[in-house]
Amino acid sequence: MNQPYLSADDLPSDQMTQLSPILLRQLEEATKKSFFRKCDRLLRILLSSCHWYFKVDSGILTLVMICHDIESYQNVMKAITQLADKLKYFANRARIRVSSTVNQVMPCVVNIDANLSEEP
Repeated sequence: MNQPYLSADDLPSDQMTQLSPILLRQLEEATKKSFFRKCDRLLRILLSSCHWYFKVDSGILTLVMICHDIESYQNVMKAITQLADKLKYFANRARIRVSSTVNQVMPCVVNIDANLSEEP
């Protein structure tokens, strides 16, 4: 059995481990609100036409968009660059995942890797 390199005093407490999912959900919700405010009017309309939310998984911020019709899906795909530009304000490494409930195609996943020297 492997022993941890840190003493028990240096490891996260059980209470903190239990709070982590709650704090993560709060972070995702706060990011969603801030992202929506950062978007212009047209992107807000586009976001409102889909079900969307943020998910943090393995330290990567993911904008998940689920489109309920083909027109919304096509409009999102046309605006993917603008969405990526806005997402760069929130994370250096992020991802946009777009899927549709209408056609059962594989979701489109766009990885965003913003260098610190770039201006978003």
